[in-house]
Amino acid sequence: MSLFGLGSRNQKTFRPKKSAPSGSKGAQLKKHIDATLGSGNLREAVRLPPGEDLHEWLAVNTVDFFNQVNILYGTLTEFCTPSSCPTMSAGPKYEYRWADGVNIKKPIEVSAPKYVDYLMGWIETQLDDESIFPQNLGAPFPSNFQDVVKTIFKRLFRVYAHIYHSHFQKIISLKEEAHMNTCFKHFVLFTWEFRLIDKAELAPLYELVESILQL
Repeated sequence: MSLFGLGSRNQKTFRPKKSAPSGSKGAQLKKHIDATLGSGNLREAVRLPPGEDLHEWLAVNTVDFFNQVNILYGTLTEFCTPSSCPTMSAGPKYEYRWADGVNIKKPIEVSAPKYVDYLMGWIETQLDDESIFPQNLGAPFPSNFQDVVKTIFKRLFRVYAHIYHSHFQKIISLKEEAHMNTCFKHFVLFTWEFRLIDKAELAPLYELVESILQL
């Protein structure tokens, strides 16, 4: 079983899993990720492989982290409901409102499941847009590519923050805490390596982030 494998009963995903970019480079980098993760050294696994393109590496990993959060949240959909989680929060101090700048320009207050639904749909739209995430080998990435990636990771972090603050006891009862902690450690090490999330955004889980990074 892979490092991020879940038991068969938990293979429900919130949305269908995305595949790595179809070009041979994407598949090759995905194999590298799987091989280095299998070694158990997450710090090594997040580093840009020698001679590889940074944008290609960010793209393949963005798909991977989307799938990881997708699977994790998929195990909680029956517990994270509009009545149990009427706002998308991470403890009493942090509440997130949704806006995508296109369909919803002014941030709106929505329940946690609605926020995650909007978020995953928005990320899928970015991943499927070949002008942002090119599928063909050698196709250029847009000049704002890293900004898009940073927004995706900032928002994926919010799902982790909500799960840790609102559903961690359920994660423990499902015996998934080791899996979730490993996924989050991988996520934190990757985002820190490439400076993808501002420190202020990490505040809801900062003690946990500090312990992972050993700052």
